[in-house]
Amino acid sequence: MATKKEATKKNKQQDVRHHVKTFWKIFLGFILVFILFFLLASWGVFGSLPDETSLENPEKNLATEIISSDGKTIGKFYKENRTPVSFDSLPDHLVNALIATEDARFYEHSGIDGRGTLRAFAFMGSRGGASTITQQLAKLFFTDQRASNKLERLTQKVKEWIIAIRLERRYTKEEIITMYFNEYDFLNQAVGIESAANIYFDKPPSQLTTSEAAMLVGMFKNSSLFNPNRRPELVLKRRNVVLSQMEKYNYISEKVMDSLQALPLDLKYTPQGHDEGSATYFREYARSFMENWIKEHPKLDGSNYNIYQDGLKVYVTIDSKMQEYAEKAVKKHMAHLQEAFDDQNKNNKTAPFRDITEEETESILNSAMRKSDRWRQMKKDGKDEEEIIKSFKKKVAMRVFSWKGDIDTTMTPLDSIRYHKSFLQAAMMSMTPQTGEVKAWVGGIDYKHYKYDMVKKGRRQIGSTFKPFVYATAIDQMHMSPCDTLPNTIYTIPAGRYGLLKPWTPKNAGGGYGGMVTLKYALANSINTITARLIDRVGPEPVIDLVKKMGVNTENMPAVPSIALGTPDVSVFEMVGAYSTFANEGVYVEPILIQRIEDKNGTVLYQNVPKTKDVISNETAFVTVSLMEGVTQSGSGSRLRGTGREGSPIYKNAVTGYPYNFTNPIAGKTGTTQNNSDGWFMGMVPNLVTGVWVGGDDRATHFRSTGYGQGATMALPIWGMYMKSCYADKDLDVSTGNFKRPANLSIETDCSKWRQGNPDIEEIPDEFDF
Repeated sequence: MATKKEATKKNKQQDVRHHVKTFWKIFLGFILVFILFFLLASWGVFGSLPDETSLENPEKNLATEIISSDGKTIGKFYKENRTPVSFDSLPDHLVNALIATEDARFYEHSGIDGRGTLRAFAFMGSRGGASTITQQLAKLFFTDQRASNKLERLTQKVKEWIIAIRLERRYTKEEIITMYFNEYDFLNQAVGIESAANIYFDKPPSQLTTSEAAMLVGMFKNSSLFNPNRRPELVLKRRNVVLSQMEKYNYISEKVMDSLQALPLDLKYTPQGHDEGSATYFREYARSFMENWIKEHPKLDGSNYNIYQDGLKVYVTIDSKMQEYAEKAVKKHMAHLQEAFDDQNKNNKTAPFRDITEEETESILNSAMRKSDRWRQMKKDGKDEEEIIKSFKKKVAMRVFSWKGDIDTTMTPLDSIRYHKSFLQAAMMSMTPQTGEVKAWVGGIDYKHYKYDMVKKGRRQIGSTFKPFVYATAIDQMHMSPCDTLPNTIYTIPAGRYGLLKPWTPKNAGGGYGGMVTLKYALANSINTITARLIDRVGPEPVIDLVKKMGVNTENMPAVPSIALGTPDVSVFEMVGAYSTFANEGVYVEPILIQRIEDKNGTVLYQNVPKTKDVISNETAFVTVSLMEGVTQSGSGSRLRGTGREGSPIYKNAVTGYPYNFTNPIAGKTGTTQNNSDGWFMGMVPNLVTGVWVGGDDRATHFRSTGYGQGATMALPIWGMYMKSCYADKDLDVSTGNFKRPANLSIETDCSKWRQGNPDIEEIPDEFDF
């Protein structure tokens, strides 16, 4: 018979076995429940999961890229600024930084890290989470935002595990890493590593340094928290943590880690918003082109392409470097020019307008008010006119433009209209005449505040830049030479001729009559009486026919002799195309902007075919170019040679007013319109033609004197700065040689002997150029 002590021991043993059995039942039950929960989730009981097709080809919004002729992305159209890259485009140190920081055993697990999961359970997440890169990708791809309660979060986590396992079965490790980099939102409109590298460091992912790669990988933890634009110090610390992880797992040495951790972030923030970045006006043109193109070129299934999500690639003719040089030249000159303009308006009661009445000023402002976005929106919202006008006179907080950066201020919308009209505008286009490829396009001074594109949409009087067309017609019709002479005297075209209601007697700006002058001298000094004689000899109609063949819209160009002095309104786009005909031996090539369009798989959808037209003989073209070379040798363009007068009303602190010192052949023409409202310069070298216009939004916005308001002062410096930069960049190969001389040239172009024989001719000052 067992003793009491033995019975107690036996009972304890039975209790232990019972507890063990209970533990295993609970544990197995938990496992079964978890497996059941896992199965139910995989069957879609807790919400649908993506099918195999979705995993194989996930639907994503892909940005359309605008790619320059030198291979740089200069803009995008997107809902999400995402452009996928391949694994080969990811440098090793970028991949290593990700693995070292986010998932050290990435190549060892199959989607779920068992060791990491057990550690997370054991220490309740205090020693780090257990999400693998694959799980994080699953979350980015297929799950909703963070769950609102623990049960939903558990369900979501199980879904992530299921999807992660499926992803591992279907994709290689390299593909998973690539998708993760392509999907993550790095903020500031940088979705995916390609956008992030370009926006934060202005370079493609393949060129990222180890330090830069570490910073971007550090953002994976929480891009909102580690935002370089808002918390650079915090981001720097996070970057150094990533570098420490890379050293821990032997991707870099301790010495390298120490040196990299000592570096600053060295951001080169380059936003890619629609209103920011490079070539903003051109990008808007490209958007309009694409929207029209997709209407006429549907997909094979009949649906239309979407430029915001189909990942198209638009290859354009713009050169990113030349575009940068053009924008810098406009910005530098216009900031100085604006200072001079503001200085002249200090005592002008009607500023920024001049030579108009208060009633005319009010009319300009009221017209602008009715054309504003604010007016259109309020009208759309059902507001009556009286209420809208009252709102324009009530002060509100706003951001306005200045050359030193945008200003946050408070003013009435009507005052802001007047304020923004006080800024002079500029437009510029540069083109290769032999191919028609447009290399630079600046449609205004600031796209964010001034949306209207003055390169193609804007049309302004062109002044003396029209005169070469008159000379070219005379050369073509009458075989005239630059050395032929005409009397520099008052000339009148009588009433009745060309439908004139009264006699037309143009005057030379600043006088300067007398003697016989060559055509070359006359064009160089923009002598109006000579141009009047020429257009009377050839007639206005042939001149209009010529410029029409050169791509100028002549629909509203009257066939009257006054067009010879530049009364027609023409765009910069048309002028550059027309002048390119002279540089291209008489052949007009329609300006090209879009070279080709590809879909996201690289299939060519559109290929531009150049459109050309023989307009004049190569002899006529060369002789006209020779005439325009005289403008930069002895006329108003001579300041490009560094021979302009000392000092400058714009660059007061400069040693010399126009220190360009070009020595190579340059053909060009300045132009100034009535009251100095518009300043032009058209400049050509053999393989590059560039046009520049400067003026106000309204013709009443102008300088009070020709010394400031002429094309040689307003527009020519932009050309000079731009070309200096282009010549300094040897990769661009901008010509410094002579224009091509025709083999059969029969017209004399060297007038030096005539000048030597006529020493008494008085040159007209370059300030007077109409």
